[in-house]
Amino acid sequence: MTSIVVLGSANMDLVTYVPRAPALGETVTGRSFRTIPGGKGANQAVAAARAGAEVAMIGAVGTDDFGVRLRATLEHCAVDTDLLRTAEGSSGTAHVVVDDDGGNAIVVVPGANGTVTSLSHGDEALIGTADALLLQLELPLSVVVEGAVTARRLGVRTVLTPAPAQPLPPELLAATDLLVPNEHEAAALTGLTDPRAAAQALLRDVPEVVVTLGAAGSLYAARGAEPLAVPAPRVRAVDTTGAGDTFVGALAVALGEGRPAPEALAWAQTAAALSVQREGASTSMPYRVEIEGAFRSPHILEADAV
Repeated sequence: MTSIVVLGSANMDLVTYVPRAPALGETVTGRSFRTIPGGKGANQAVAAARAGAEVAMIGAVGTDDFGVRLRATLEHCAVDTDLLRTAEGSSGTAHVVVDDDGGNAIVVVPGANGTVTSLSHGDEALIGTADALLLQLELPLSVVVEGAVTARRLGVRTVLTPAPAQPLPPELLAATDLLVPNEHEAAALTGLTDPRAAAQALLRDVPEVVVTLGAAGSLYAARGAEPLAVPAPRVRAVDTTGAGDTFVGALAVALGEGRPAPEALAWAQTAAALSVQREGASTSMPYRVEIEGAFRSPHILEADAV
């Protein structure tokens, strides 16, 4: 079984479903509201665990009711939370608006996540037991860099999702094995709007890049190899929140199991395609048996496509 450690955020997603997102200064009437455990770190942890990995999470939740629920959700999904800290005050929150096309807009308030500024000795020891360390940018950048450098020193593969988009310090890029931006993040990092050109530019800093392209699939690039485009299954999206995290979690599992890149990407895109057909982030993430079934029989996914 692939062993994965996630160093990342845990947020309670406060999700409002609307016919269309409001413009600046506009008020619209929503049709429903839900509170759903999320955060890019917790989402990737749940996705990887449901996809079949042994997963542990390093991060923090608050002393509020959201913190209790976030921890319980991770534990219910078989994620080890022994090193998930409890910080005095509020848990992180993400305020999400989802429109009828499945698109979303998100505001994140860090809360307890902002208290995770460095690793403990126990954190370092846990990272050393993993096959891969998954990182994002919803924790303070100092601990993300420390985590990546620690993983590199211990011979653990690092997978970085550069979201929310921001400039990446050279020491973080130098310790990253696989960078997984979406097309907007790739453009923000390189100034290039063409995903292929952006991927090639990013290879100057990291050995492997996967640019996710939403419904168009993904683009894989590695030093010394031709770029590989992998199409996504055609499905009707209900809610795209968490789809990228589902992809990353499943991809880390597939790569950890030794699947070749084309198969690993297709397997991860199958997981993401299943997730966008359901509401929510962590609640939408598929289990391994679902991914395998849809991967072997893609017509199941595409039967209800537009």
